[in-house]
Amino acid sequence: MKRDELIRTISLGEHFRRGVDAPGVSEVPEAVFEEPLVNALVHRDYLVSAPIRIFIFDDRIEIISPGHLPDNLTVEKIRQGNSIIRNPILVSYVAKGLLPYHGLGSGIKRALEKWQYIDFIDDRDGCLFTATVRRLELADSQLTKNTENDKSEQPLESRLESRLESRLESLLAARIVFLLADKEAGKARLASLLGHRTVSGELHKQVRRLLQFGIVEMTIPDKPNSRLQKYRLTEAGRSMLAFPGAGRKE
Repeated sequence: MKRDELIRTISLGEHFRRGVDAPGVSEVPEAVFEEPLVNALVHRDYLVSAPIRIFIFDDRIEIISPGHLPDNLTVEKIRQGNSIIRNPILVSYVAKGLLPYHGLGSGIKRALEKWQYIDFIDDRDGCLFTATVRRLELADSQLTKNTENDKSEQPLESRLESRLESRLESLLAARIVFLLADKEAGKARLASLLGHRTVSGELHKQVRRLLQFGIVEMTIPDKPNSRLQKYRLTEAGRSMLAFPGAGRKE
């Protein structure tokens, strides 16, 4: 029997041994998602009134937790297993089995040992911590290739807007971010660019949300109600605009 035929026979045998309806095997080990999720729940800053957000894309999963790393803790230090307990009472309950917990400071190291394609961003200005679990480089390359092939079907601007709408859960918020990418602007100017006659209550609401999430910031933060107040993207906001094909003309 030839080598290829032998491999195929073994693969089919394993398939039928497990059963036709058996659960699929995850491309990324479950622990890789488990550890960042537990960290987000246990170590997030509960003084920040914002939800933990999980975004699922073709090439990655992002887990965004309110609050940056405490004290002098850095991304490099957590990669090495260092940790600071922000919520000691919560940790004491978790350690009793309420959540998968394997010891202080060991989660990130364990996840990295199982899957090296994890990025961490400590956004101190935006008060956010993001863990991004990426697929293999081969998958990333294929996704980029497919995106470039689809450029003629959907303009870059539309794809950017759709992606932002998905992440922000609001088309209006996505359009605000998109407009502020070019130049800072006040609410009246944003309303005009959006084609609105006046500054609506929904526009006020979405600007507040973007401020809360650290995606935009005020140009005059010490005078929030100033008539000269404008808004601009933070570094976290600009990072949301990163997209395969961005920066290239259609």
